[in-house]
Amino acid sequence: MEKLRQLRLAKDAMDRDWAEAELDLDAVAAHAGYSRFHFVRCFKEAYGETPGQYLTRRRIERAEEMLRSADLSVTEICGLVGFSSLGTFSTRFKRQTGLTPSEYRAKHVGRGAALIPGCYAMLWAGGFPGRGPSGSTGQAGEERNSGEAGAGGGCLR
Repeated sequence: MEKLRQLRLAKDAMDRDWAEAELDLDAVAAHAGYSRFHFVRCFKEAYGETPGQYLTRRRIERAEEMLRSADLSVTEICGLVGFSSLGTFSTRFKRQTGLTPSEYRAKHVGRGAALIPGCYAMLWAGGFPGRGPSGSTGQAGEERNSGEAGAGGGCLR
């Protein structure tokens, strides 16, 4: 039970920090008390997908929401959901949804309320990249909890 609790805590950390392009699998694994490779095996055993697959799915789901509701470019959304490469984002988006991001937007926009203006959507999503509070540049307020490695053991045993 303790191992399952540790995996849930690690999953919660991924849910919290999903938009960070630099999300560090080693830090998440250490937070759960696992080596990187043991964490991947145990996470897949518990949740049916690897941490990378889970994170990609969550990011694409968030991108779908933004494409339907925000007046932002595909490139802006790509960065906001944690992808550093537009090509990778587009490929993974199409693999998960069957449509490119532009095709998805064309299919789903206009079926509900008007799009949220991009400036509001950017602020709601955590601000403008490279800008801290009050318009200052830098990474103000950002910190990372690397966690500590705990005891080893079996995945869910």
